[in-house]
Amino acid sequence: MTTDDLVLVERVTRGEQAAFGELVTKYQTPIYNLTYRMLGNAGEAEEAAQEAFLRAYTRLHSFDRKRAFKTWLFSIASNYCIDLLRKRRLTWLSLDEPIPHHPNLVDAQAGPERSAVQSERNAVVQDMLAQLAPKDRLMLVLRYWYDYSYDEIAETTGASVSAVKSRLHRARHTLANNIKENNNALVLTALLV
Repeated sequence: MTTDDLVLVERVTRGEQAAFGELVTKYQTPIYNLTYRMLGNAGEAEEAAQEAFLRAYTRLHSFDRKRAFKTWLFSIASNYCIDLLRKRRLTWLSLDEPIPHHPNLVDAQAGPERSAVQSERNAVVQDMLAQLAPKDRLMLVLRYWYDYSYDEIAETTGASVSAVKSRLHRARHTLANNIKENNNALVLTALLV
């Protein structure tokens, strides 16, 4: 855990609620990005991110100070998303719906053409992620969007390192097969960027 996070957690446990606001500010974008990649819907992602912070706040007394706060928070958010996806299993997601614009997903400095291409790539990647099992999707998001090591993914998800490697291998294989089946160069380009 970073010293800054530990100091903020200690301040919160002493009753300084504003210190938790600093943690929210620090991690709101990474948590939103995680929930968005898991759920594929901006509104649900915002609600899931808020729920993750609420759960972290109400369970802060059970936080193990030997763990990284970020890892613990990611674990809460990812488990919440997996629960939502399990509940959603009976209803099919529409993969035809466009991904709504969100400032965290499109470069604000990019011109209109680049923003359009970037949005299209995000939509393709989100469609590909939506086809994966929730736990496989989580492994890919943590590994390739957050550059988590196998050990960090294992700690976040509660899986063994070998299970993480196995799920990542399976998820990459599934993505490769989907790309091959779709014969879509845009998909390949989106995943490589």
